[in-house]
Amino acid sequence: MFDPLEKMEEKEIARRLKRLRGLWKEECPECQGVFIFSRINIYYFTGTWGNGLLFIPFEGEPILMCRRGLQRAKLESPLKNIVPFKSYGQVEGILRDFGQSLPKVIGVEKTGISWALADSLQKRVVQRDFVAIDQLIARTRALKTEWEIRKMDLAGQRHNQALYQLLPQKIRPGMNEREIAIKVWEIFFGLGHHGMMRMQNFGEEIFLGHVAAGDSANYPSVFNGPVGLRGQHPAISHMGYAGKTWQENEPLVVDVGFCLEGYQTDKTQVYFSENWKPASKVVDAHKFCVEVQAFLAENLKPGAVPSELYEQVFAMAEKSRFGDGFMALGENKVKFVGHGIGLAIDEYPVIAKGFDEPLEENMVLALEPKIGLPGIGMVGVENTFLVTANGGRCLTGQEYNPVLV
Repeated sequence: MFDPLEKMEEKEIARRLKRLRGLWKEECPECQGVFIFSRINIYYFTGTWGNGLLFIPFEGEPILMCRRGLQRAKLESPLKNIVPFKSYGQVEGILRDFGQSLPKVIGVEKTGISWALADSLQKRVVQRDFVAIDQLIARTRALKTEWEIRKMDLAGQRHNQALYQLLPQKIRPGMNEREIAIKVWEIFFGLGHHGMMRMQNFGEEIFLGHVAAGDSANYPSVFNGPVGLRGQHPAISHMGYAGKTWQENEPLVVDVGFCLEGYQTDKTQVYFSENWKPASKVVDAHKFCVEVQAFLAENLKPGAVPSELYEQVFAMAEKSRFGDGFMALGENKVKFVGHGIGLAIDEYPVIAKGFDEPLEENMVLALEPKIGLPGIGMVGVENTFLVTANGGRCLTGQEYNPVLV
């Protein structure tokens, strides 16, 4: 009776399974099957936001077991094997129905399941060894297909249109952070933003992003990013604070994501009042961030090592006069300068220590060099780049200077 809003092609899922299985063969050859629990990864491998359990064998067709939404899953996903289930105790029988046996060693997405559900799984799927394969899934998702890149290209174009072209016409000094955040939302929704921002690391969440005027950008933060903000309330530390007004003599930082058809781009735009004559250190700090972004973008090529790029960038910052404030002040300082992005804001790889796997063509990363300035606020940039043989191609615009309002 219904037509799906979009149906992922079988060949698209086949590409993703091929990459997963290739990494799986190299890194976890003892596993003969994989359990996936989180909806975001079920979507990635099936094309539907499934509620249940996905079993991927090393060979053969995946099986999607749905606690709820069976009819929708069959409508949206090209998978042949989609069945209802209520308990992990049914899993072995369901696999047997499809000619599969329950492996002795099972790869599991450990970050995609709660402790309580994991206990339930182990009580009902017994005498099996469970091996974490979260890193294999992260590395699979890091390499974007042409289908994904098209979506992120469009999201990036609209993101830039919103922050660089349209928002400056709607805001002015004297507005409070929350009023500015509402204007961002109005523009975003008008351009097709889907109203959701997704993060996958445990305990992290986001709503729209950060709108921070002046010293709000250096306010103590619990979010794993360089931009601080007061937020709306201690219980909802997102968007912007209605009690903080953007003054003419301070920068405004808008660090927000754009989501289209499930895929996100990340971008930070800084705004100055056209009546403000900022001190040279403010101008120079922003210029330094643009230079760092250009260096990173130039080196976003296959074979580049994220941890080495991180070391080079922090060496640049230490040689400048902005080392103390680079990537935020004090306890707000973060130990990365970029991150993968796609179905979630926080994806693999990260430009940080410990990320030693070389970049591959068609990975997508958000680069975000920023500098916190005591008593002033924050300046800097963030844009989303595609890794290519010629360096990073920016998906979110080509203008990186502050916009005068």
